[in-house]
Amino acid sequence: MTAYTEAEGQTLRTAVFGAMVLVSTADPGSVDEESHAGIRAMTLLSDDLRAVIAAAPPSLPQGTTSDVEAGVLAALRESVAIIDAHEPRDVAIFRAAVTEMCRSVAGADGEVAVTEKAMVTRVVEALG
Repeated sequence: MTAYTEAEGQTLRTAVFGAMVLVSTADPGSVDEESHAGIRAMTLLSDDLRAVIAAAPPSLPQGTTSDVEAGVLAALRESVAIIDAHEPRDVAIFRAAVTEMCRSVAGADGEVAVTEKAMVTRVVEALG
């Protein structure tokens, strides 16, 4: 297993859970369905990344909606760099998994709102 520091792990947790929160709050829907869809999609992550993300509760940025969004998008960009430094082959897996998590959350209630689609696009752009 690749050793991630606690700070790196926190950034990864902020990125993954934050991305799902951004999409979930972009259009109020069934939080239960959305969170289950996101959690199911987490199985797409590598075992190492799943272990790091499950190691502690996530911490989301504080402040306004814009502050939270900016913080999560920054964490997504940082996460790609962190993973690339540890295990470059996991970068594509991480990008695909987070993208799928966001799409699953967006479509959990059977339809994807324009605001959810826009947020998924911003998340995907942050992933590079």
